Order: sequence, then C-alpha cells, then structure tokens
Amino acid sequence: MKILAIGPLWRGSNAGGLFRALSRQGCLIEVVDEFYFISLQTKRTFTKVLERVIRPLQVIEFNNSIKQKITIFRPDIMFVYKGAFVLSETLLFAKKNHCKLVLFYPDVSVTAHGPNIPKAIPIYDLIFTTKTFGIKDLESLYSVKKTYFIPHGFDPEIHRALDLNNNMFSAFGCDVSFIGTWSPKKEKLLSSLKKNLPEINLKIWGSLWHKATSPNLKPAIQGKSVVGDLYAYAIQFSKINLGILSEKVTGASSGDLITSRTFHIPASSGFMLHERNEESILYYLEDIESGFFDGQDELVAKVKYYLSNDAVREKIGVAGHKRAVSDHSLDERAKVIINQLKILL
Repeated sequence: MKILAIGPLWRGSNAGGLFRALSRQGCLIEVVDEFYFISLQTKRTFTKVLERVIRPLQVIEFNNSIKQKITIFRPDIMFVYKGAFVLSETLLFAKKNHCKLVLFYPDVSVTAHGPNIPKAIPIYDLIFTTKTFGIKDLESLYSVKKTYFIPHGFDPEIHRALDLNNNMFSAFGCDVSFIGTWSPKKEKLLSSLKKNLPEINLKIWGSLWHKATSPNLKPAIQGKSVVGDLYAYAIQFSKINLGILSEKVTGASSGDLITSRTFHIPASSGFMLHERNEESILYYLEDIESGFFDGQDELVAKVKYYLSNDAVREKIGVAGHKRAVSDHSLDERAKVIINQLKILL
C-alpha cells in the first residue's frame, strides 16, 4: 500500500509519529510536510504581519508540491493529518489520479481551524476522528457517513522512560504539572488548585498561557512549550501529571473526553491524574492504573492525597505505563487504520 502522508514531521508531532507507525507496519510512505512551506512559529508582530501577506503564496506552493508527489509517487491513498492548508482542488486532483482520500482529524471541532477543512470534508472517502462525538458531529454538519473513531496513541520513539539526568531537575522537577494549551476552564482549575494548595510546586507548559489573568498562576507559567524528549522529561520529573481536557467549542457537540496526553503521560512513565468521564475511565482502571478527578474540589483532594502517598502513586504509575505500552501505541492504532484502508481500496 502506497500512502502519501500530508502533515508535520517535527520530533514529537502526533502526525509524524503516526506516519512512522504506518511505515513500520509495511506501508510505503512519502510525506509532504506543511512546515517546510508554511511559516507558523513566528513570535514577532512585524514578522507575523509579513507572514499573513505571503501565506496565500505559501499555501499554493504547498499544494503544488502535493500534486507533484501524486504525479511521481502514484499513491493508493492520500492520507491527510488535519489538513488546515490542503485545498479542495488538490483533493479533486488526487481523485482524478485514482487516489482514495483519507482525513485523520485529531481536534475537537472541524470549524475552528480556518475555511479549508470544512470545504474539504465532503470530498474525503473516509474520515478518522479521535473524538467519539466527532462521528455524530460530522454527520449532522456535513452529512458524512464514512467515519471511524480511533483514539490517539503514544509514539514509542518519543513517549518512553528516559534515564533521568539530575541536571534537568531544576528545569522540570515539580510536584504537579500541566502540559497543554491555555483555555479558560484549564486556568480556572489550576488557579483553584494553587489557591487551595499554595505550597505545591506547580509548573505549566504550553502555548497561549500569556492570556491567563490569575495572579497566583504567574510563577507557575513557564512561557514555553515542551516537545520531543523534553516533553518526556517534563512528564517524568513531575510527581503528578494532570490530564485536564479542553472545553466545548464552536462546531463541536462536546468538549474533549480523552486527548493525546491520555496516552503520552503513562507511556512516558508519568503518574497521571486525569479528568473522569464516561470515556476516560475505559482506558485505565481507576486508582490502579491512573488517578481520576471530577471538578475543583476532587482535584485538590486527589493532589493532596497522592503527594502524601509516594508508594501508592508510584505503583499506579508503573501499572499505567504497563497498560499504555500493551494497548495504546501508535503501532496498534496503525494496524487498525490499515485494516480500514484495505476495506476502502
């Protein structure tokens, strides 16, 4: 099976991890990485303005590169990860060249990342969603019926136990950490935790936390994201890793129920304290393979309990790691994906 994979390859990227897992399962893979064409990481205001001006030209170049790969590689499948910059005309070009079109969509809402994704949705032959509610949302919004739920997984090349270098402890060592993008709900939970347990060493990693207005969180906000091996270090050096989920946004019928961190944290040998819901408890046994909480009060109580019980916390962390390695790698997800692609072909 020849697959033209569209998505980023940077170390720690969920897309890149999945592409490599498909390759390990025997697929022939060619990749067009949007990050080679489209500049997205600039922080300076002036450069951001310039980026907006040249973005349409970058998108055209990116899509032209996809078409060139199709012509040369002649893939069976064009496998798009998220696809915020993939144009409908490129998908139609692929169809004319006998490609089946597959979208892997990892986020809560298909309407939250620009106009190209909603326009392209009806063109795909199959859509994988990492949200159980995504199946219903795609059908109600776009009358899409060829959908398949598959949860995120961990990348064994990235999310694994590392030899802990004590020189890294000052940067990453803490009682409690949260790794993820800011949102009002996340800020509210973390601010409540810090208010009730002001003595804990809390570290917050991720983007957009400059939007936080809670004064008691300012010392905890690290002001940067952690990816790749540094991500695994941050998990392992934290006594408690919080699995706080994104709230409902426009275009989605639900907030997150699980996320990529649901699998990254245990795979990286971290103890996980995850939001409890009807879906998250299906993946780990509560108080055996992961801790769970629901709301501010239980979060505070559980953090206090697990920080006071090292042996219990460490035992759960070991069991959670064993469960993740056994059931939740991207290699296991790739096997399921390939079976569905075979049906499509």
